[in-house]
Amino acid sequence: MSLSLTRQLPGFLFQVVVRGWSNQGLRDELYIQLCRQTTENFRYDSLERGWELMAICLAFFPPTPRFHAYLEGYIYRHMDPVNDTKGVAISSYAKYCYRKLMKAALTGAKKGLQKPSLEEIQHARNAIFSPSMFGSSLEEVMVLQKERYPDRQLPWVQTRLSEEVLGLNGDQTEGIFRVPGDIDEVNALKLQVDQWKIPTGLEDPHIPASLLKLWYRELEEPLIPHEFYEECISSYDNPEAAVNVVLGLPHINKLVLCYLIRFLQVFAQPPNVAITKMDVNNLAMVMAPNCLRCQSDDPRVIFENTRKEMSFIRVLIQRLDTSFMDGIL
Repeated sequence: MSLSLTRQLPGFLFQVVVRGWSNQGLRDELYIQLCRQTTENFRYDSLERGWELMAICLAFFPPTPRFHAYLEGYIYRHMDPVNDTKGVAISSYAKYCYRKLMKAALTGAKKGLQKPSLEEIQHARNAIFSPSMFGSSLEEVMVLQKERYPDRQLPWVQTRLSEEVLGLNGDQTEGIFRVPGDIDEVNALKLQVDQWKIPTGLEDPHIPASLLKLWYRELEEPLIPHEFYEECISSYDNPEAAVNVVLGLPHINKLVLCYLIRFLQVFAQPPNVAITKMDVNNLAMVMAPNCLRCQSDDPRVIFENTRKEMSFIRVLIQRLDTSFMDGIL
């Protein structure tokens, strides 16, 4: 596959992304060609388009594991601003690519049966220098919404999707948060929400519920920051200690977590559980991985901590007083 073109029209972008997404065998060759195109290329238009295409591709699919380490090293070496040249912000592209590569290594290629659409590809292209609400830090999300919602204390995406779940009677829907929404519909809703569009025409609460879980899970830093992880794990069976951990979180993390727990407390009410079949244990099981991230590579540690993570979230649903969140948006 030759990528020496200096112009990458939407049709060309579409063809490359779709072929790479649908054919895993082409991915490494594609990234090899992009590395070549962005190495000592003094045709600066071609250089920039090579980095742009790499960033777009990484938004939809990773290289194979055997090429990951090389591509990671290649991108990392270009993250220093000293690499910027002739108006080409190589370091900015590289930093974006690095984040996408790390994320893609964990989540894999774009999920679903439908191939990437032109709209999704254009959105990925725009996101290189216009950050998304998905995959960013809480602080970045708040900065993104400051112009539109200067007085909001909580991320608009969090409250809007939560309201959508309840508006579609998610608290009266069996398997809510456990049953996944149709992945292609979730992807379409993600695109809408990331463009600040209020969802319309939704009928299935599993769609916004799945996207809400995805938003928490894709935060650049976990909702409960890494430095609090061990404290959470050691407090999983001590309600007072667990609550104190929450109260000691950074302000934005505390507000967002307390909003989530208050939201889950609605679903934990016995009349709702009778219909949803999602009691506090089930709610904690599906939500804990979206709040806490174990950094160990040891399967035994991961297995043991999974139980403690679930217990920690269960204790919060049962014991955390979230009444102070009334009226906070």
